[in-house]
Amino acid sequence: QVQLVESGGGSVQAGGSLRLSCVASGITFRTYYMGWFRQAPGKEREGVAASSPGSTQLYYSDSVKGRFTFSRDNAKNTLYLQMNSLKPEDTAMYYCAAEHSGRWRGGGSWFSSSSWEYWGQGTQVSVSS
Repeated sequence: QVQLVESGGGSVQAGGSLRLSCVASGITFRTYYMGWFRQAPGKEREGVAASSPGSTQLYYSDSVKGRFTFSRDNAKNTLYLQMNSLKPEDTAMYYCAAEHSGRWRGGGSWFSSSSWEYWGQGTQVSVSS
């Protein structure tokens, strides 16, 4: 059974930092593309950052580039998202997602929700001004 469990969310003031974690079980983590997405109330889910299994490919959305850092520890089956210089517009539920490398479609689908098979339950991030 595949499980993705996020943690590390919370409430911070603008300019603050948070570090999200996602622990994966039930998958061979090193063979999976991994990603972070977020969804704010009333808005569609959007991709934040994602990597190939060996992190040779790594993408960020323009809205977080330079402020957020994606990393993964394949030995610990854990995904991280270091979020610095947080803004009120970063307020959202943050989800991690996984897709096996053998099913990866590539191309322009990195931040398409339909490219990802497994999802966590999410962790809430709230940034106040």
